[in-house]
Amino acid sequence: MTTISSPNQDIEIGDLARSSMKSILTEYKDHAIIIIVDQNTHDLCLEYLITTFPELKKAEIILLPVGEENKVMEVCMQVWNAFSEYGFGRKDLVLNLGGGVVTDMGGFLASVYKRGMDFIHIPTTLLGMVDASIGGKNGIDLPPFKNQLGTINPPKRVYVDLSFLNTLPEGEFYNGFAEMLKYGLIKDKVLFNEIKDFSDEKDFHRIEIIEKCIQIKVNIVDGDLNENGERKLLNFGHTVGHGIEGYFLDSAAPISHGHAVALGMCAEAYISMIREDLSKDEYKEIENVLTRVYPFIKLNDIDTNGIIELIHNDKKNEAGKIYTVLLQGIGSSTYHNELTEKELGEALLHISMLSDIYN
Repeated sequence: MTTISSPNQDIEIGDLARSSMKSILTEYKDHAIIIIVDQNTHDLCLEYLITTFPELKKAEIILLPVGEENKVMEVCMQVWNAFSEYGFGRKDLVLNLGGGVVTDMGGFLASVYKRGMDFIHIPTTLLGMVDASIGGKNGIDLPPFKNQLGTINPPKRVYVDLSFLNTLPEGEFYNGFAEMLKYGLIKDKVLFNEIKDFSDEKDFHRIEIIEKCIQIKVNIVDGDLNENGERKLLNFGHTVGHGIEGYFLDSAAPISHGHAVALGMCAEAYISMIREDLSKDEYKEIENVLTRVYPFIKLNDIDTNGIIELIHNDKKNEAGKIYTVLLQGIGSSTYHNELTEKELGEALLHISMLSDIYN
């Protein structure tokens, strides 16, 4: 086991059966334990968890509907009503077993109910392991706007067991890959060069790379838990990405979070190049990596205007102005850069043009 400890969170990486989980469950032997899953983790991961830890055989199971479109207050109200009917108290424990939607929602559900219950994250997707479960952000969407309601409240523990990656379809790895690339682009050029050519499922099982990504996020979060400064760097690609994701959320072809962030990173890197903060050669290198892995999308004027309208409601904005993260080079970034609608429009047009070239 590898343990990454910090003032805000402890993350254990390795075989869950050899972790501190059993010891922590013993602390709650006289309390209720709730396991929150979605249909995927209910079918593919829950049996392993309960078999490994007999202490969980009497745990109550809460089943969330699958998908970002269900990360909403209506579903939370149903779960809180169930908590109340079961008689759960603030001294009980919530285990969130799943990907980013489950950990985001589960952390929010536990943080708000009776002003706060203890909770543990057990991420089962690459995105969950390297990003969503780390850092204490919990929340839900206020459609079509992403993560508008939430808390910053770190879990009691995060357990990262790579064996859960064996339950994923191959395409799911690229959701997490976007966040891994983000870490390299904002902070670590060596990491970016290590992972930029990843193309096979086995690449994403490299524990040393996952540990490196987690450590980057932990280091940033520990210095700025409440996102008053450097933590904003973790939003690279998310200003435009959340706009794209939210715009297509209810469409016939919704775009996954990682895919949207990849498009957002390309757009924001393009703006960085136009401002002459990022060299053309480095921009082209980023573009080549992203277009190799992710399908680029065709946008018409209605789409572009709709996406920009959503970006105007991004939670990172201040005083009616749009702010984002821009690159000064691969591995170097700055936050609190004001964007204009003209720049956003040009970047989205560029994304659309790339779809003609690479798709």
